[in-house]
Amino acid sequence: MRKIALFITGLAMLTQAKADEGMWTIYNLPPQVYEIMQNEGFQMSYNDLYYGENALKNAVVNFSGYCTGVVVSPDGLVFTNHHCGFEAIRSHSTVEHDYMLNGFYAKSYKEELPNENMFVSFMVDQKDITGRLNALGLESMSNMQRELLIDSLTNAMTDSVKRADKTLHVSIDPFFEGNRYYATTYQDFTDLRLVFTIPKSMGKFGGETDNWMWPRQTCDFSVFRIYADPKTNGPAAYSEDNVPYHPKRWAQVSMQGYKDRDFAMTIGYPGSTERYLSSYGIKEMRDAGNSVRAQARGVKQEVMLRHMRADEAVRIKYDSKYANSSNYWKNSIGMNKCIDSIGIINQKAQFEQKIRNWQDQTGYLKGKLDFDKMKTLYAKNFEPTYAFYYLVESFFSNNEFFRRARMVNSRVELKGPENKPNKQYALIEDNSNEWDEALEKEALAAMMKNYANQVKEQYLPKFYTTIRTKFGNDYTKYVDYLWKKSVLMKKGKKLYVNKKKFQKDPGVRFGADIMDVLYDLRGALAENGDEIATQERYLCDAVVRMEQDQPHYSDANFTMRLSYGQVGEYLLNGAPSGYYTTAESIVEKMDKASENFEYEAEPIMRELLSAKDFGPYTDKTTGKMQLCFLTNNDITGGNSGSPMFNGKGELIGLAFDGNWDSLSSDIFFDKQLARCIGVDIRFVLFMMDRWGHADRLLREINAK
Repeated sequence: MRKIALFITGLAMLTQAKADEGMWTIYNLPPQVYEIMQNEGFQMSYNDLYYGENALKNAVVNFSGYCTGVVVSPDGLVFTNHHCGFEAIRSHSTVEHDYMLNGFYAKSYKEELPNENMFVSFMVDQKDITGRLNALGLESMSNMQRELLIDSLTNAMTDSVKRADKTLHVSIDPFFEGNRYYATTYQDFTDLRLVFTIPKSMGKFGGETDNWMWPRQTCDFSVFRIYADPKTNGPAAYSEDNVPYHPKRWAQVSMQGYKDRDFAMTIGYPGSTERYLSSYGIKEMRDAGNSVRAQARGVKQEVMLRHMRADEAVRIKYDSKYANSSNYWKNSIGMNKCIDSIGIINQKAQFEQKIRNWQDQTGYLKGKLDFDKMKTLYAKNFEPTYAFYYLVESFFSNNEFFRRARMVNSRVELKGPENKPNKQYALIEDNSNEWDEALEKEALAAMMKNYANQVKEQYLPKFYTTIRTKFGNDYTKYVDYLWKKSVLMKKGKKLYVNKKKFQKDPGVRFGADIMDVLYDLRGALAENGDEIATQERYLCDAVVRMEQDQPHYSDANFTMRLSYGQVGEYLLNGAPSGYYTTAESIVEKMDKASENFEYEAEPIMRELLSAKDFGPYTDKTTGKMQLCFLTNNDITGGNSGSPMFNGKGELIGLAFDGNWDSLSSDIFFDKQLARCIGVDIRFVLFMMDRWGHADRLLREINAK
């Protein structure tokens, strides 16, 4: 503890800046928070932030339900992270035209590439409807009844807004652990086209070596364009007749840069935090969630990476899958490290004792919030939770054989006449361009073996008996048997789901056995899950009431949030981290590519970044070409691609990562250590200019 105390004391001497914790909803931003923002350098009026067509929030989009983007031109150009566009880039790539490896630039509207199942969503309006729900009896309902009521009201409110504008829809989300509910109106645009991406060597520079680390030099951006109905400028399904969307508001891109302690703000869609979670919930997260994810994904990723490095076609198929898996594999490792090093569980327990004492004094939620009961409930759920996570990680993630087995067992997308069950069938379609047989078989065998080694006998699906008695515990032989004997991996085959032959298919039985265990585990978890959720809701309510003299923000739930703070460094391993990286630093890493393949880059990249003069992209204060920078903004997953604004609301960067030293920030925000890593917008424009020669896009963006 003495080392931690010295560490924090040293940091206080290093800089006066500290992180302003909070992921604030914008429509009801507390006046105290807005006043602090102004004192720290925010120059916009509140109305310019939220209200009216010219509000800054109108330039920020939910990007395809998992990231954030920002509109940067009057013709609907959208910036987001390279890793947010990863799957779109991969899906357009072939060995002959490898956009993932070589990058892509559409030199005209006609060359911009459409993407299935992608969209951007604009937040139109948000309001608190807790009173309306309570008037309908929400507080006295069970969790299941609450869900049904909310679904019903969501449909009713969506019907209402559609009468005014058929392109709108409403989502109702819980805030403050379900103590409040907000209704948000959205407008979705589903014709989203890829316009520009740099090679993976730069868009993912440093790979897993540098992921969640500082210093960073990753040029993590990609460019898309929103297309709209030519008559209405509104949302429309993909059509060659669609035209670039003309937004109400776009962000002005700034070439002015930033200085230490300058005001910085992100607006985005953070996915999930759990900062009100109890000490018992954090312990379960550490031991039954994060540890399982780290161990299981480590096994699978070793197989994936070996096959990907051996074959370019395999790499293209699995680039996105591997990146998604490894991102939260490393996050889980880092979060558990922080939980233990900071002592978060003990700190939470001490805070909960404070709440107990306050509860005894005030009687608030007496007979409802019960910490001893919460402890007992979590203890009962630990073992099935542990097995549940292992089951999901082992079979439900990146497993083509089980994906098909699950599909046919759940009997979705059946073909054939509805009135003749015996003629209904599942069709095995050819998606061989998405997976590799050798990789899939080896990974499946490895995960089956690993699952058996990690969980108790009672959680093993029935086919493990077959593996033991008929295959001598040889998982490779069993997988070979499945692929040979099952129809599941035979393209174009029909499985008539109501015939005996269907039930005898070994792949179908394999899937059914896993689903049986899943249903048993869900049942076991449901026995206490509702009551655990209720106790956690009471706990959050108590915290907010006990600290009612302070403004509180709700945990992230992938709704729009604002975070503010300053540009600034922190103490890294006892020394100042610096708050930006330079072109020289990336060249130094490129020179180490023979030692680490994740620092490899094309010769042209080294040449460009070794220039003596970077022209207008040079920072006027430091005289350097700055690549990435740090702020103490409060971010999490989902914030990827979030615009980083200066005090004038001008775009200075794109958020793409957090730092290793504060990976526990989803449950505990460390005001001294928490940092947001962003790619400098000048680095983005430099690559578009000097590498991509994207003159038409640069003119359209019109950076100032």
